[in-house]
Amino acid sequence: QVQLVESGGGLVQAGGSLRLSCAASGSIFSIDTMAWYRQAPGKQRELIASIAQGGGTNYADSVKGRFTVSRDNAKNTLYLQMNSLKPEDTAVYYCNALIFTIRAMNYWGKGTLVTVSS
Repeated sequence: QVQLVESGGGLVQAGGSLRLSCAASGSIFSIDTMAWYRQAPGKQRELIASIAQGGGTNYADSVKGRFTVSRDNAKNTLYLQMNSLKPEDTAVYYCNALIFTIRAMNYWGKGTLVTVSS
């Protein structure tokens, strides 16, 4: 059974930094695109960063220049380096990945809370 587990969330002051991790485990053949989403209170979940298996990245305008997504394919782990954090970055951050086992399926982690105080 495949699992995605996020870690690294917490409380940080505005202007600070956090690094999120997402580890995939289970009977994994390969992982295609991995991504970070976030959901702020009262808002819809939004895609903020994605990274292809080969390393190509995309970012939402709201985080471009402040957040950096990366992955370690050998460890099946996704990262999100978040710098210059703002109160509006407060949200639950979710990891998402297209994982090939017997077949390709889209998996989600349970999320990690990031709170940015002003």
